[in-house]
Amino acid sequence: MRILLVEDDRALSLALRDFLVKEAYAVDWAERLGTARAFLPGDYACVVLDLGLPDGDGLSLLPALRKLAAPPSVLILTARDRLTDRIRGLDAGADDYLVKPFDLTELAARLRALARRRIGQ
Repeated sequence: MRILLVEDDRALSLALRDFLVKEAYAVDWAERLGTARAFLPGDYACVVLDLGLPDGDGLSLLPALRKLAAPPSVLILTARDRLTDRIRGLDAGADDYLVKPFDLTELAARLRALARRRIGQ
């Protein structure tokens, strides 16, 4: 499964990329929204999306993702932990929402669940 990781924290991104590669995912990494847009359309099964990015709110990427011929699943991975933030993210089109700090095994389980749903589509 190919994943686009959109995260501006370099240390976290490298740790996530290493973990996901060990879990047998192919990972492309974007530190900014502009870079993430340049990766599209891409053949991504999932986008792991941070919201607080240097060049804007990660939610602004969701409309472009939803317009793709084969839209990827979107898992928001953010420090924004208020209920209103989670509802806003899910209502904007995200498939899942995980708050930082998080456990890598939970992230992996959520990605597996998204993959199962994708296969069932």
